[in-house]
Amino acid sequence: MATSSLPFALLGGLLIGAAALLLLAAAGRIAGISGIVGGALSRPAGDLAWRLAFVLGLLAGGAVLRVLSPETLPKSLPQSGPVIALAGLLVGFGARLGGGCTSGHGVCGLGRRSPRSLVAVLTFMTTAFATVWLARHALGGAA
Repeated sequence: MATSSLPFALLGGLLIGAAALLLLAAAGRIAGISGIVGGALSRPAGDLAWRLAFVLGLLAGGAVLRVLSPETLPKSLPQSGPVIALAGLLVGFGARLGGGCTSGHGVCGLGRRSPRSLVAVLTFMTTAFATVWLARHALGGAA
């Protein structure tokens, strides 16, 4: 990570933690992105507003980062559209299978000392390490 982007990463991490705590304290909701988006697609209208506001806030955060520190975001996609779409489907399947996503388990579940979230995060991280090692070393990808 470039030194100039470190303050943004630190600020972003603090804001994510504060937003997750605020959502839990104020509304009793877990700030897991897959659950929020999934609920927005399947919930009655009375539960839709806060979910849409949350997702719009995520998009707005990316837009603000693009303006304040454009060098931290890539100018082009590292893979083709179909590869990214397949990766997104696999992530969605994994989130469903794991009963939540990395944000729900990692940010919120670990903060609540959930044993199930600890197992999920250890599984996510082990799988991520193995995938990167395979892609970069065993399959001869970029280092």
